[in-house]
Amino acid sequence: MLLDKLAFIENKYDELSVKISDPSIMANQNEWRKLCKEHSDLEIVVTAYREYRDVTEELQSNKEMLNDESDREMREMLNEEISDLTKKEVELADKIQILLLPKDPNDDKNVFVEIRGGAGGDEAALFSYNLFRMYTRYAETQRWTTEIMSLNENDIGGFKEVVFMIKGNGAYSKLKYESGVHRVQRVPETESSGRIHTSTATVAVLPEVDDVEIKIEDKDLRIDTYRSSGNGGQCVNTTDSAVRITHIPSGVVVACQDEKSQLKNKEKAMKVLRSRLFDAAQAERSAGIAEDRRSQVGSGDRSERIRTYNYPQGRVTDHRIGLTLYKLESYLSGDIQEVINALITADQAEKMKKMGNTDTI
Repeated sequence: MLLDKLAFIENKYDELSVKISDPSIMANQNEWRKLCKEHSDLEIVVTAYREYRDVTEELQSNKEMLNDESDREMREMLNEEISDLTKKEVELADKIQILLLPKDPNDDKNVFVEIRGGAGGDEAALFSYNLFRMYTRYAETQRWTTEIMSLNENDIGGFKEVVFMIKGNGAYSKLKYESGVHRVQRVPETESSGRIHTSTATVAVLPEVDDVEIKIEDKDLRIDTYRSSGNGGQCVNTTDSAVRITHIPSGVVVACQDEKSQLKNKEKAMKVLRSRLFDAAQAERSAGIAEDRRSQVGSGDRSERIRTYNYPQGRVTDHRIGLTLYKLESYLSGDIQEVINALITADQAEKMKKMGNTDTI
């Protein structure tokens, strides 16, 4: 069954290859881009399938040659090649099964990351800043761009709340696993007795949503303007540039004051609002996984956590997969790919388990 499915995908890929080279299709840029995206998505599966097919053909050929071969050295060489090809065949079969798992339609999207200090007061706000720096530095390694949408700082350089956008191909596919409560264990700078404190911050990762994906009626919005506070240059406290948008049916409130222009703040706030409403709608559709947006980040209580950052031991532990790394300093500097890879692998294994892994090559 799976081989039939792969053959169908290959035929579809070949048809698309012809279509995207057709001048009449290329004349319609929207249609052409759509087909190119579909072609690109299929390419990795088709490439793996063709490699698998070549390996199985070569493996079968070597087995037939072994049956007819009497020379000892040649038989040893063929047996070695058969062993290598068999291993490669299994690896490619596993790879193809993973590639055929249902894909999250949001994986290629840009994201909004929301970080809020939880339990721990000023120390939680400082930890929120640490997380913000960690994600922005990771984004730099991926050649993604970041843009702050809204920021609420405290007096000692911490972030009570920060909402920022990360733009880059596949941003959501890698960062979606960061949603939840993050816990830090360390001695605060203000602690004179050297006692270790536990604080938390909540992280929510939301995919950017196009206008067509979720419709927001003007009548459902209440828009308030007010004067910005905090760092912002000459316009601070002199113009009503900050914007607060309330979505009346859901009660969702978004505020933005990062820009000096009221129009730009409104545009940013609408982007965040659209993503929050989309996220809530998705959560409603999959109530067994995430009943609502709050289930994604928890309450911020110390007992809830997806990951712990322990400074005295120099370790970071992801509790969902039981993975501990003793490289806290580099991790908080953006070196987080190892944990992301492990989370992706665990997610893929869980999906295969739920599917029952009934389709095999």
